[in-house]
Amino acid sequence: MTESEKAARQTHYEIELDAEPEPDAGKPVYADVVTEDHEARPIIPAALRRGNRRPAARRFLGRLAHRLGYHSLRTPWYAALALWWAPAGAWKVLAAAGRWAFDSDTMSRAKVTPDAEAALKFIEVADKHRRHRLPWFIIGLACLLVSLLVLARVSPWWVQAGVLAAVLPLLAKVGHPVDQRIVHAAVVAPRFRKMTPDVVLRGYYAAGLGHPDKKDQQVTFGSVMRREGDGSAVLIDLPYGKGFGHVVKAKEDLASGLDVAVSQVFLTRDPSSNRRHKLWVADRDPLSIPAGRTPLLKLQPTDIWQPAPLGLDERGQAVTLLMMWVSILVGAQPRQGKSFTARLLALYAALDPYVKLCVFDGKGSPDWRKFALVADRFSFGFAMSRDGDPLEIFVETLRELKAEVQWRYQRLSELPVDVCPEGKLTRDLARDPRYGMPVRLVVIDECQEYFDTGDKELDKEISGLLVFLVKVAPAAGVIVLDATQKPGGVGSGEIATRFTAFRDQHQVRIGLRTGSYQVSDMVLGSGSSTEGYDTSTLLPTYKGVGMLRGASDDTPTVRFHLADAGDAEKILTYARTLREKAGTLSGMAAGEEAVKQARDVLYDVQQVFYGGEDKLTWRLLAERLREQLPEGYASETQESISAKLRELGVASENVRDSVTGDPLKGCKLAAVKQAAERRAIESNGGGSGRPVLR
Repeated sequence: MTESEKAARQTHYEIELDAEPEPDAGKPVYADVVTEDHEARPIIPAALRRGNRRPAARRFLGRLAHRLGYHSLRTPWYAALALWWAPAGAWKVLAAAGRWAFDSDTMSRAKVTPDAEAALKFIEVADKHRRHRLPWFIIGLACLLVSLLVLARVSPWWVQAGVLAAVLPLLAKVGHPVDQRIVHAAVVAPRFRKMTPDVVLRGYYAAGLGHPDKKDQQVTFGSVMRREGDGSAVLIDLPYGKGFGHVVKAKEDLASGLDVAVSQVFLTRDPSSNRRHKLWVADRDPLSIPAGRTPLLKLQPTDIWQPAPLGLDERGQAVTLLMMWVSILVGAQPRQGKSFTARLLALYAALDPYVKLCVFDGKGSPDWRKFALVADRFSFGFAMSRDGDPLEIFVETLRELKAEVQWRYQRLSELPVDVCPEGKLTRDLARDPRYGMPVRLVVIDECQEYFDTGDKELDKEISGLLVFLVKVAPAAGVIVLDATQKPGGVGSGEIATRFTAFRDQHQVRIGLRTGSYQVSDMVLGSGSSTEGYDTSTLLPTYKGVGMLRGASDDTPTVRFHLADAGDAEKILTYARTLREKAGTLSGMAAGEEAVKQARDVLYDVQQVFYGGEDKLTWRLLAERLREQLPEGYASETQESISAKLRELGVASENVRDSVTGDPLKGCKLAAVKQAAERRAIESNGGGSGRPVLR
């Protein structure tokens, strides 16, 4: 290597990182769009294009109004400082004029010049200047004194005020110390690390992701560096043998090499090659800027079939989530905004009057209690309330939901193709009360509490019901939204296995800050941290910031909108009004009993055997129960009634269909009566055979 090459190598990275702000740095700056294959600038600036004009004008006028308000409030203080420093400024002006008239600078040079002949020449020049300048100085001083006398005695007050307003700021500017400003900037121009190709290369080489002196280990660029939002973006090609996993592991070293915070570095995998990825470096930490309050405060009806607004990503772009057909898990450490985030989605669903809500909170906090205004079923904590036993309400609701989901699948398969294309629930079907299949949202906060109630048999039933719902219910139009601070699981044995199955079946994951990458993987899904998505790297100061995984191909880091307790109550009050107008307010919100009368299945089945019938098929039995006793069997199916009766000891036998004559499965009336008698004997005659309260 030649000396010149060595010198170039040594100075290659010596660049200025903190460039001084431009004079107009406080004004809005719009990055020109640059394509990847050339750097041609657009003819019309981005700010003047259609769609950008109003936001650009709004931003400019907003900044202008802020400056006017800021300086108007401080004008009296500015005036006091100007009066204080104006005399010093006047003295400096007079002193400068005196030095000019007497040519003090030349005389000073004469005093410090060691050569006597040169000093005499300086003195002669100074004498010559004094003879010409001193008369003008005296004349100017006299004119100034006369002007001041005229201004004080003859001029009207408004002229005096105008002169003072014009002269005092100038004198104060001259007189004030350099390190003490009179007028401070209303908008401070931010300073940030200027990203250049040299800085990027330095960062990658400092992180050990390549070597500048080895040709086969050099980091290259897959695109030109360009502005993207409030940051810089570029495609990076790592050396052969290095992949996305390497750069994820070296993220902290990379941030150090770029001389920025880790929270400013964002990496995105490129599908074309494992060694290529997109680097986006924010000018400043984007996650520390709140996204603001939820747009749901506009109090407008929503549509569950449309995406719900969640917040803003690291680039300031809106992030939404389509809740239909998915189950959603929200996981985080305590006090990181988990319940607030889940509540955002529940509030969106509440503003759709055609969505039936079920809300359960295992910890019984105030976060969800206002949902009693709209929820069909709700319970909070495990302590007895006026509405009944919260745990009993929860279990009964899960049983009803399972039966309803099974009935929905059966009903959808029987509907004509023109009504139900492809056998799936549609928006029209869900909003038509004739079909009885509205979209349902089931919210379970602190869901881990329901896996450990203290009753082992009940725990098994609850865990089985929850696993069923999270796996099967979304495709039937029943959305499941769960939140937990213990994604690692609860209990042991079968319960722990079911909790893991329950957790892993959620299609969409929202992870706020967690304690480790292992817990982050439990929330976002196994292997998420190796792809660069690790919620344990989020700073403790971030509240309401998390990662959204599974909703799309991207996994954005989201600053979620805020809806505090007051906002939630305002939204839910309006949501109740919407439901009252639409006639969809139901369940506990409408004043119904939380736990319905439990039906005596053996007694009810006997009532639907007509005349001399001694056998019925399961299908016909379910139809008659739905028609004659809809308050207890509206969602009954042949599978569910068969399971209930077989559990009570009624055998399933071959029964000939009364219409087609085909042999089908069903039960005998005698078997039902025998089961009822047997139950009565076992309970010592206490079984009345009538419906009783649970």
